[in-house]
Amino acid sequence: MHGNALGKATFRQCPEDFNVHEIVDFEPSGEGEHLLVHIHKRDQNTQWVCGLLAELANINRRDIGFCGLKDRFAIATQWFSLHLPGKDIDLSQLQHDDFKILSSGRHNKKLRRGDHVGNRFSIRLRDFDIDFEQLSQRLNRIQQQGVPNYFAEQRFGWDANNLVKAQQLIVDGRLKGNRQGTGMYLSAARSWLFNLLLDQYLLLGNNNVEDTGALWGRGRSATGESFHETERQVLEPWADWCHAMEHAGLKQQRRAFILKPSSLTYQQVQEGQFELNFELPAGSYATAILREIAQLIRPEFKSL
Repeated sequence: MHGNALGKATFRQCPEDFNVHEIVDFEPSGEGEHLLVHIHKRDQNTQWVCGLLAELANINRRDIGFCGLKDRFAIATQWFSLHLPGKDIDLSQLQHDDFKILSSGRHNKKLRRGDHVGNRFSIRLRDFDIDFEQLSQRLNRIQQQGVPNYFAEQRFGWDANNLVKAQQLIVDGRLKGNRQGTGMYLSAARSWLFNLLLDQYLLLGNNNVEDTGALWGRGRSATGESFHETERQVLEPWADWCHAMEHAGLKQQRRAFILKPSSLTYQQVQEGQFELNFELPAGSYATAILREIAQLIRPEFKSL
Protein backbone atom coordinates (compact mmCIF):
# COMPACT_ATOMS: atom_id res chain seq x y z
CA MET A 1 0.00 0.00 0.00
CA HIS A 2 2.93 2.31 0.73
CA GLY A 3 5.47 0.81 -1.66
CA ASN A 4 8.41 -1.48 -1.08
CA ALA A 5 9.93 -1.98 2.36
CA LEU A 6 12.57 0.60 3.21
CA GLY A 7 15.04 -2.17 4.02
CA LYS A 8 15.60 -5.25 6.14
CA ALA A 9 15.36 -5.10 9.93
CA THR A 10 16.00 -7.63 12.68
CA PHE A 11 12.73 -8.21 14.54
CA ARG A 12 12.42 -9.72 18.01
CA GLN A 13 16.04 -10.46 18.68
CA CYS A 14 14.97 -10.78 22.32
CA PRO A 15 11.59 -10.53 24.13
CA GLU A 16 12.42 -6.99 25.25
CA ASP A 17 12.29 -5.88 21.59
CA PHE A 18 8.51 -6.43 21.54
CA ASN A 19 6.40 -4.94 24.34
CA VAL A 20 2.61 -5.20 24.26
CA HIS A 21 0.36 -3.84 26.99
CA GLU A 22 -3.37 -4.41 27.08
CA ILE A 23 -5.63 -1.32 27.12
CA VAL A 24 -8.90 -1.75 29.01
CA ASP A 25 -11.71 0.61 29.99
CA PHE A 26 -12.62 -1.15 33.24
CA GLU A 27 -11.27 -1.64 36.73
CA PRO A 28 -12.08 -4.42 39.20
CA SER A 29 -15.57 -3.70 40.56
CA GLY A 30 -14.46 -4.57 44.08
CA GLU A 31 -16.93 -7.41 44.58
CA GLY A 32 -18.18 -10.50 42.81
CA GLU A 33 -17.36 -14.15 42.17
CA HIS A 34 -14.29 -13.46 40.05
CA LEU A 35 -10.78 -12.38 40.95
CA LEU A 36 -9.06 -10.16 38.39
CA VAL A 37 -5.27 -10.29 38.25
CA HIS A 38 -3.13 -7.96 36.16
CA ILE A 39 -0.10 -9.95 35.05
CA HIS A 40 3.31 -9.08 33.63
CA LYS A 41 4.84 -11.95 31.65
CA ARG A 42 8.02 -12.53 29.67
CA ASP A 43 8.42 -15.19 26.97
CA GLN A 44 5.18 -16.97 27.92
CA ASN A 45 1.99 -17.20 25.89
CA THR A 46 -1.47 -16.46 27.24
CA GLN A 47 -2.76 -20.04 27.18
CA TRP A 48 0.25 -21.24 29.16
CA VAL A 49 -0.41 -18.66 31.85
CA CYS A 50 -4.08 -19.72 31.93
CA GLY A 51 -3.02 -23.28 32.66
CA LEU A 52 -0.64 -22.19 35.39
CA LEU A 53 -3.25 -19.98 37.07
CA ALA A 54 -5.81 -22.80 37.01
CA GLU A 55 -3.29 -25.19 38.55
CA LEU A 56 -2.15 -22.74 41.22
CA ALA A 57 -5.72 -21.77 42.17
CA ASN A 58 -6.92 -25.40 42.00
CA ILE A 59 -9.78 -24.57 39.61
CA ASN A 60 -10.82 -25.76 36.16
CA ARG A 61 -9.07 -24.10 33.24
CA ARG A 62 -12.42 -23.08 31.75
CA ASP A 63 -12.92 -20.89 34.84
CA ILE A 64 -10.05 -18.65 33.69
CA GLY A 65 -10.96 -15.70 31.47
CA PHE A 66 -8.91 -13.20 29.46
CA CYS A 67 -9.49 -10.47 26.89
CA GLY A 68 -7.06 -11.47 24.17
CA LEU A 69 -4.09 -13.63 23.24
CA LYS A 70 -0.69 -11.99 23.61
CA ASP A 71 2.51 -12.99 21.85
CA ARG A 72 4.87 -15.38 23.59
CA PHE A 73 8.25 -13.97 22.53
CA ALA A 74 7.55 -10.60 24.12
CA ILE A 75 7.12 -8.59 27.28
CA ALA A 76 3.36 -8.36 27.88
CA THR A 77 0.86 -7.20 30.47
CA GLN A 78 -2.75 -8.33 30.49
CA TRP A 79 -5.73 -9.10 32.72
CA PHE A 80 -7.02 -12.54 33.69
CA SER A 81 -10.14 -13.50 35.65
CA LEU A 82 -10.43 -16.50 37.98
CA HIS A 83 -13.84 -17.80 39.01
CA LEU A 84 -13.60 -18.15 42.79
CA PRO A 85 -17.15 -17.91 44.21
CA GLY A 86 -17.12 -17.66 48.00
CA LYS A 87 -13.43 -18.50 48.07
CA ASP A 88 -10.70 -16.22 49.35
CA ILE A 89 -7.23 -16.87 48.04
CA ASP A 90 -3.83 -15.70 49.19
CA LEU A 91 -2.14 -14.00 46.23
CA SER A 92 1.13 -15.64 47.23
CA GLN A 93 -0.52 -18.88 46.17
CA LEU A 94 -0.64 -17.55 42.60
CA GLN A 95 2.98 -16.42 42.37
CA HIS A 96 5.14 -18.13 39.77
CA ASP A 97 8.56 -17.62 38.21
CA ASP A 98 6.98 -17.30 34.74
CA PHE A 99 4.92 -14.18 35.55
CA LYS A 100 4.37 -11.41 38.08
CA ILE A 101 1.06 -10.16 39.49
CA LEU A 102 0.96 -6.36 39.26
CA SER A 103 -2.46 -5.82 40.87
CA SER A 104 -5.70 -7.63 41.63
CA GLY A 105 -9.29 -7.16 42.76
CA ARG A 106 -12.69 -8.79 42.92
CA HIS A 107 -14.95 -8.44 39.89
CA ASN A 108 -18.56 -9.19 39.01
CA LYS A 109 -18.05 -11.03 35.71
CA LYS A 110 -15.69 -13.25 33.79
CA LEU A 111 -13.42 -11.65 31.21
CA ARG A 112 -14.29 -12.55 27.63
CA ARG A 113 -12.35 -12.34 24.38
CA GLY A 114 -12.60 -8.81 23.03
CA ASP A 115 -13.34 -7.14 26.38
CA HIS A 116 -10.25 -4.95 25.96
CA VAL A 117 -10.13 -1.72 23.96
CA GLY A 118 -6.82 -2.41 22.27
CA ASN A 119 -3.09 -2.82 22.80
CA ARG A 120 -0.16 -0.45 23.23
CA PHE A 121 3.05 -1.52 21.51
CA SER A 122 6.68 -0.53 21.96
CA ILE A 123 8.86 -2.25 19.35
CA ARG A 124 12.56 -2.07 18.56
CA LEU A 125 13.86 -2.78 15.05
CA ARG A 126 17.57 -3.58 14.81
CA ASP A 127 20.08 -3.60 11.94
CA PHE A 128 17.78 -1.22 10.07
CA ASP A 129 20.12 0.72 7.79
CA ILE A 130 17.94 3.61 6.62
CA ASP A 131 17.85 7.36 6.87
CA PHE A 132 15.68 8.71 9.70
CA GLU A 133 13.96 11.10 7.29
CA GLN A 134 12.89 8.15 5.11
CA LEU A 135 11.32 6.45 8.10
CA SER A 136 9.63 9.66 9.18
CA GLN A 137 8.03 10.18 5.77
CA ARG A 138 6.77 6.60 5.61
CA LEU A 139 5.33 6.66 9.13
CA ASN A 140 3.61 9.99 8.49
CA ARG A 141 1.85 8.46 5.47
CA ILE A 142 0.89 5.41 7.52
CA GLN A 143 -0.57 7.61 10.23
CA GLN A 144 -2.62 9.55 7.69
CA GLN A 145 -3.70 6.73 5.34
CA GLY A 146 -3.48 3.57 7.45
CA VAL A 147 -2.37 0.09 6.36
CA PRO A 148 -4.16 -3.10 5.20
CA ASN A 149 -5.78 -4.73 8.22
CA TYR A 150 -4.72 -8.32 7.52
CA PHE A 151 -4.92 -11.13 10.04
CA ALA A 152 -1.31 -12.16 10.68
CA GLU A 153 0.30 -15.59 10.26
CA GLN A 154 -0.01 -16.53 13.92
CA ARG A 155 -3.77 -16.65 13.41
CA PHE A 156 -3.31 -19.64 11.11
CA GLY A 157 -0.84 -21.68 13.15
CA TRP A 158 2.56 -23.08 12.30
CA ASP A 159 2.73 -23.84 8.54
CA ALA A 160 -0.97 -22.78 8.37
CA ASN A 161 -1.88 -25.96 10.25
CA ASN A 162 -5.04 -24.38 11.69
CA LEU A 163 -6.38 -23.95 8.13
CA VAL A 164 -5.50 -27.54 7.24
CA LYS A 165 -7.33 -28.73 10.35
CA ALA A 166 -10.30 -26.47 9.57
CA GLN A 167 -10.59 -27.99 6.08
CA GLN A 168 -10.51 -31.51 7.54
CA LEU A 169 -13.24 -30.65 10.04
CA ILE A 170 -15.39 -29.02 7.37
CA VAL A 171 -15.10 -32.05 5.08
CA ASP A 172 -15.99 -34.32 7.99
CA GLY A 173 -18.87 -32.06 9.07
CA ARG A 174 -17.36 -31.56 12.52
CA LEU A 175 -16.75 -27.79 12.62
CA LYS A 176 -19.20 -27.02 15.42
CA GLY A 177 -17.77 -24.00 17.24
CA ASN A 178 -16.06 -23.60 20.61
CA ARG A 179 -18.16 -26.17 22.44
CA GLN A 180 -16.60 -28.94 20.40
CA GLY A 181 -13.05 -27.65 20.83
CA THR A 182 -12.90 -26.36 17.27
CA GLY A 183 -13.11 -22.62 17.93
CA MET A 184 -9.46 -21.96 17.06
CA TYR A 185 -9.86 -23.60 13.64
CA LEU A 186 -13.17 -21.87 13.03
CA SER A 187 -11.54 -18.51 13.77
CA ALA A 188 -8.62 -19.29 11.46
CA ALA A 189 -10.92 -20.17 8.56
CA ARG A 190 -13.01 -17.04 9.09
CA SER A 191 -9.87 -14.88 9.18
CA TRP A 192 -8.52 -16.47 6.00
CA LEU A 193 -11.69 -15.57 4.12
CA PHE A 194 -11.43 -11.99 5.34
CA ASN A 195 -7.84 -11.79 4.08
CA LEU A 196 -9.04 -12.97 0.65
CA LEU A 197 -11.62 -10.17 0.62
CA LEU A 198 -8.96 -7.66 1.63
CA ASP A 199 -6.70 -8.85 -1.22
CA GLN A 200 -9.47 -8.14 -3.73
CA TYR A 201 -10.37 -4.84 -2.08
CA LEU A 202 -6.81 -3.58 -2.53
CA LEU A 203 -6.57 -4.91 -6.10
CA LEU A 204 -9.55 -2.72 -6.96
CA GLY A 205 -7.57 0.30 -5.78
CA ASN A 206 -9.62 0.97 -2.65
CA ASN A 207 -8.20 2.45 0.56
CA ASN A 208 -11.09 4.09 2.42
CA VAL A 209 -10.64 3.87 6.17
CA GLU A 210 -14.44 3.62 6.59
CA ASP A 211 -14.82 0.47 4.43
CA THR A 212 -15.30 -2.94 6.04
CA GLY A 213 -15.26 -6.58 5.04
CA ALA A 214 -17.22 -9.59 6.23
CA LEU A 215 -16.22 -11.84 9.08
CA TRP A 216 -18.48 -14.58 7.80
CA GLY A 217 -21.47 -15.96 9.66
CA ARG A 218 -25.25 -15.95 9.69
CA GLY A 219 -27.12 -12.88 8.49
CA ARG A 220 -26.03 -10.11 6.18
CA SER A 221 -24.78 -6.64 6.91
CA ALA A 222 -27.26 -3.82 6.33
CA THR A 223 -24.54 -1.29 5.52
CA GLY A 224 -25.36 -1.25 1.81
CA GLU A 225 -21.69 -1.11 0.84
CA SER A 226 -20.96 -1.46 -2.88
CA PHE A 227 -18.32 -4.09 -2.12
CA HIS A 228 -20.92 -6.68 -1.04
CA GLU A 229 -21.38 -8.11 -4.54
CA THR A 230 -17.62 -8.47 -4.85
CA GLU A 231 -17.61 -10.29 -1.51
CA ARG A 232 -20.12 -12.78 -2.86
CA GLN A 233 -18.01 -13.41 -5.94
CA VAL A 234 -14.75 -13.80 -4.01
CA LEU A 235 -16.24 -16.21 -1.48
CA GLU A 236 -18.29 -18.29 -3.94
CA PRO A 237 -15.48 -20.90 -4.32
CA TRP A 238 -15.40 -21.15 -0.52
CA ALA A 239 -19.11 -21.87 -0.11
CA ASP A 240 -18.44 -24.97 2.02
CA TRP A 241 -16.44 -22.89 4.49
CA CYS A 242 -19.12 -20.19 4.61
CA HIS A 243 -21.88 -22.74 5.21
CA ALA A 244 -19.84 -24.38 7.97
CA MET A 245 -19.46 -21.06 9.79
CA GLU A 246 -23.16 -20.35 9.53
CA HIS A 247 -23.98 -23.86 10.75
CA ALA A 248 -21.61 -23.34 13.70
CA GLY A 249 -23.81 -20.43 14.79
CA LEU A 250 -21.47 -17.54 14.05
CA LYS A 251 -23.13 -14.21 13.32
CA GLN A 252 -21.71 -12.14 10.52
CA GLN A 253 -19.63 -9.19 11.66
CA ARG A 254 -17.66 -6.48 9.87
CA ARG A 255 -13.95 -5.69 10.19
CA ALA A 256 -12.23 -2.56 8.94
CA PHE A 257 -10.19 -3.10 5.78
CA ILE A 258 -7.81 -0.27 6.69
CA LEU A 259 -6.03 -0.01 10.05
CA LYS A 260 -4.80 3.32 11.42
CA PRO A 261 -2.44 3.42 14.41
CA SER A 262 -2.92 6.01 17.13
CA SER A 263 -0.44 7.70 19.49
CA LEU A 264 2.35 6.91 17.01
CA THR A 265 5.85 8.03 18.03
CA TYR A 266 9.28 6.89 16.90
CA GLN A 267 12.92 7.57 17.59
CA GLN A 268 16.37 6.40 16.60
CA VAL A 269 17.92 4.97 19.76
CA GLN A 270 21.31 4.34 18.19
CA GLU A 271 22.76 3.66 14.77
CA GLY A 272 20.65 1.07 12.97
CA GLN A 273 18.11 0.80 15.83
CA PHE A 274 14.69 2.42 15.87
CA GLU A 275 11.94 2.30 18.49
CA LEU A 276 8.29 2.59 17.46
CA ASN A 277 5.39 3.19 19.87
CA PHE A 278 1.74 3.03 18.84
CA GLU A 279 -1.71 1.81 19.82
CA LEU A 280 -4.03 -0.47 17.85
CA PRO A 281 -7.65 -1.55 18.41
CA ALA A 282 -8.36 -5.05 19.72
CA GLY A 283 -7.93 -7.78 17.12
CA SER A 284 -5.29 -5.93 15.08
CA TYR A 285 -1.68 -6.93 14.54
CA ALA A 286 1.45 -4.84 15.00
CA THR A 287 3.08 -6.60 12.04
CA ALA A 288 0.51 -4.94 9.76
CA ILE A 289 2.28 -1.66 10.55
CA LEU A 290 5.82 -3.01 10.58
CA ARG A 291 5.60 -4.73 7.19
CA GLU A 292 4.83 -1.40 5.55
CA ILE A 293 8.21 -0.22 6.84
CA ALA A 294 10.65 -3.11 6.72
CA GLN A 295 11.26 -6.66 5.63
CA LEU A 296 11.27 -8.33 9.02
CA ILE A 297 14.02 -10.82 9.80
CA ARG A 298 13.67 -12.92 12.94
CA PRO A 299 16.89 -14.51 14.20
CA GLU A 300 15.23 -17.90 14.70
CA PHE A 301 13.06 -17.77 11.57
CA LYS A 302 13.20 -16.75 7.95
CA SER A 303 11.95 -13.34 6.83
CA LEU A 304 8.31 -12.47 7.54
